[in-house]
Amino acid sequence: MLPQDREEVLRHAVWESMVAVDIDHRPPAEDISVRMGLGAVGPLRICSARATAATLRRTERLAREDKEPVVFLGLQMTGTSLVVQNGRQCLLRPGDFAVYESIAPYTLLFDEGVDNHFFRFPRAALALPERLLRDITAVSLGSDNPMARLAFTYFSQLAVSDEMHQGVHADAVVEPSIELLRAVLASQRGNSSLARAPLEATLSLRITHYVRAHLADPDLSAARIAAAHGISVRHLYAVLSRSGISLGDWIRTRRLAECRRELAGPNGRLRTIAAIGRSWGFVDATHFSKVFKRAYGISPRAWRDHNHPR
Repeated sequence: MLPQDREEVLRHAVWESMVAVDIDHRPPAEDISVRMGLGAVGPLRICSARATAATLRRTERLAREDKEPVVFLGLQMTGTSLVVQNGRQCLLRPGDFAVYESIAPYTLLFDEGVDNHFFRFPRAALALPERLLRDITAVSLGSDNPMARLAFTYFSQLAVSDEMHQGVHADAVVEPSIELLRAVLASQRGNSSLARAPLEATLSLRITHYVRAHLADPDLSAARIAAAHGISVRHLYAVLSRSGISLGDWIRTRRLAECRRELAGPNGRLRTIAAIGRSWGFVDATHFSKVFKRAYGISPRAWRDHNHPR
């Protein structure tokens, strides 16, 4: 690989696997050295990195464009690094870790080089209030918190255990991993009950996250969504109503957006219009065409032809 290509390849790998950030490498391009391992455990993403000195910045613009909020957990293996977010900064030493959010600007400074494990959690899965997350970002968590020590050992082992990243093992560790991080962050605030109370406070966020993940399921229904969250259908509608969401309209709008994206995409002509509609829950082709035109002022066929002229 040409030296001048290294920065672009690395930037693309980080953007695709974790999050969009600006990367400022300290050494010149020809001296950049990076070793990066990527993995996933269910909805959790993992990046293990060793690299020469660099600064990573999540700018105001990038944070503002965030579509799926996530929370990062960064574990310091050797050396030191600095995490800056929400008006705070913390120095991480070996055995420490910190969390930071994608929805607000942050800076990670690795003056001594990078030797870290990074975990990416869906923000909705943690089910913690915005205020708590905001107050706990860029706070060093380490030896003075016994639960943090336990978490560091657990997550550092999970990061390098390939057998835990697949199959039944991966399914088995997702929920405990989320619960452990939730418990650490809540205990750092001095009140373990915070690990439970946010479940109701963030119910609307978790419901919409679930619906987004299952938009293509033809059997997606209020009853199924309610059952997945251990609530009644009546409670489901009440929770969404408080957030100004009409469930049927909300689902239809997002399904139409996915159909619109596919019809305009590079594979827009590989399937019939009816098949694309069915794949996003529109079982009746005539109905799909009508609601699409009502939403966008153009028929699905005309929209596809506009983006893919014969």
